[in-house]
Amino acid sequence: MNTAPDITTPTTVAATDQTNAAPRIKLQSHGFAIDHPDQALGERLMANALGVTDREAMHGIVRQLVKASVSGESPDEVTLSFMLSMVRSIRPRDSLEAMLVAQMVSVHVMAMRCAHHLANADDLAQHDSAARALGRLARTFPAQMEALNRYRSHGEPAITVQNVSVADGGKAIVGNVTQHARVIVSDKSRASAARKAPKAAGARRGRDSAEAKREAEA
Repeated sequence: MNTAPDITTPTTVAATDQTNAAPRIKLQSHGFAIDHPDQALGERLMANALGVTDREAMHGIVRQLVKASVSGESPDEVTLSFMLSMVRSIRPRDSLEAMLVAQMVSVHVMAMRCAHHLANADDLAQHDSAARALGRLARTFPAQMEALNRYRSHGEPAITVQNVSVADGGKAIVGNVTQHARVIVSDKSRASAARKAPKAAGARRGRDSAEAKREAEA
């Protein structure tokens, strides 16, 4: 029987040694095992792929993903491989991101299962139950994405400036300009101070002129 090629692996990589590639997880009757010829190296590679720093955290995240992959009464190895692939593609950078990303891929899998149940509902009760669950999961996923983006940007909301006015001698930037809030506030403060300076100078010149006029009349 011919098997389809793995389209996720470039041909140039497929011909090389795979000992340093992110390992797969093989499900066993008593749990799971990291599919790698060097068990210690395989655990380090998996920990790096998940964004965690130690063996315990790595095993904890994988164990939770195994439980989230359960279809029917047992974990599904194909679903687990997909979930781990999605986690690796998002590239969590620390333990907090690892937990959040694991939740994200689990929510996605559950949402797709609810979509399947909704498409195959036999009666109105099953339809309504699947629709409600799918709606909640569909709203949760973008909220998780926003939480990850905010955490990665250190909680600073990005502001996009679309209308930019350029004074004489200035340089225009074509396109949208995105800055963080504290940068915009700082720039606004400097701009406000620059606008107030000419007004103050004009007021002083007016007072000096009035005093000179009164002295001439005296």
